[in-house]
Amino acid sequence: MSRITNTFEQLKRENRVALIGFITAGDPDFERSFDIISTACDAGLDVLELGIPFSDPTADGPVIQRASQRAIQSGMTLEKGLHFVRRLREKHDLPIIIFSYYNPIIAMGTERFVTEAMDAGADGVLVVDLPSENADEIMQFVGQERDFHFIRLIAPTTDPVRRSEILREADGFVYCVSRRGVTGTNTATNTIDWNELAKEMVAMRAKTTVPLCIGFGISTPEDVHNVAKIADGVILGTVFQKFIEENPETARESVKTFVYDIKAKGAR
Repeated sequence: MSRITNTFEQLKRENRVALIGFITAGDPDFERSFDIISTACDAGLDVLELGIPFSDPTADGPVIQRASQRAIQSGMTLEKGLHFVRRLREKHDLPIIIFSYYNPIIAMGTERFVTEAMDAGADGVLVVDLPSENADEIMQFVGQERDFHFIRLIAPTTDPVRRSEILREADGFVYCVSRRGVTGTNTATNTIDWNELAKEMVAMRAKTTVPLCIGFGISTPEDVHNVAKIADGVILGTVFQKFIEENPETARESVKTFVYDIKAKGAR
């Protein structure tokens, strides 16, 4: 059984939702980034999405865009990101998902990426700009004996037929985008319609047994509490990058306190 499957089954027995954290590798630099991310894992993340910085992160809002720029300037690459995974795996047993755009993977070579990602201890990959229909471009290199998941996304704009196809092929968990737009906190013109999202989750639940996790615009304990009513996991990212951007010297403690707080007030 894969780490992802085992984690969600354990959380289900405990009647808790998964707390999934996205943090960009290499922001503000390799060593401080490693310390911040390792601390988040110690504090209680259930799943880590390790962001690989990319020069044109079109799905991300300005906070994560700036984080990618800082990480690139500090020298972070996909190769170093895999080394990052290897070091994390020496200390932590939680599932680690590599979050990337497809260009860095193509530049490395898809087969090499898959082989080295699995050898480093990664449990799957989420490629923002690689459609679910093209998952075989990566998964053909995994092999039947290895547990490595291609995490698929479903957006509010995904039509019902395609949504059903994605759910039929999904494994690990499904990343359900909460609203239109890019990552980041809610704004007055781009808020989460919780009632509509709850209906969508019920419809998707009828078509799959794979865990459904919600991300985009989730930042507060209240948001997490709302997600916990309707999903199997909550995904947070921008809030972590804000801590790093505002004060990298105190980000480690800020992240630690935030994760503790979220676990206590929302992700239960």
